Amino acid sequence: MQANQTKIIIVENLVKKFGSFIANDNLTFDVAKGEIFGFLGANGAGKTTAMKILCGLSHPSSGRVTVAGYDIYSQTEKIKRSIGYMSQKFSLYEDLTVYENFRFYGGIYGLSRSMILDQTQRLLSRLGMSDYKDRVIKTLPLGWKQKLAFSVAIIHKPAIVFLDEPTGGVDPVTRRQFWDLIYENAHEGLTVFITTHYMDEAEYCNRLSIMVDGRIKALDTPSALKERFSCNSMQEVFIRLARN
Repeated sequence: MQANQTKIIIVENLVKKFGSFIANDNLTFDVAKGEIFGFLGANGAGKTTAMKILCGLSHPSSGRVTVAGYDIYSQTEKIKRSIGYMSQKFSLYEDLTVYENFRFYGGIYGLSRSMILDQTQRLLSRLGMSDYKDRVIKTLPLGWKQKLAFSVAIIHKPAIVFLDEPTGGVDPVTRRQFWDLIYENAHEGLTVFITTHYMDEAEYCNRLSIMVDGRIKALDTPSALKERFSCNSMQEVFIRLARN
């Protein structure tokens, strides 16, 4: 799958400091529309800090950043309405039904009742879960919750969805099914920005950025990175860079 060449995220010389500590040290990269972009790094590498900035939850100390065409310094509210977000905890209310979760999040994003209903029906139909809209979330299998959380995150048809370690704790088969869902939506033009600690998942991305100590140490396609570092897998590439 080839991503559109329109740049939907542009980051130039992004620096984020907390006192004398530099969490993000001159990050520069871009992400194309419809691209699946992997943002990798060990714990403490600076991934979460950078993702918060891209989601409009924090400002850089310096640098230029635009997300979906909006400036990170002055248009954070527009950015928040142009993105979706899914965390490792799946972002669902366990005591609400499937439909109530869709209705709640659709309301947050300002969708009308008819739009929420239409989107819910469309997304549940795609998942083959139309008959489960009145089921309470906590009664559903983990893999179902994962797919529902992704669907809830894109109910408002965002330009970009940020997935923060979304497949933690699920089995390999369920992870593969979740990636099928990612591919389907990316093929339709949704940009996917994902962090993961599973290096087999890194292989599924169009391009990867690998952060070490607040800096981007490598950025390219999985195949190009493996060739560059003479490795057979992204696991080997990641370990080589992280242990540098």
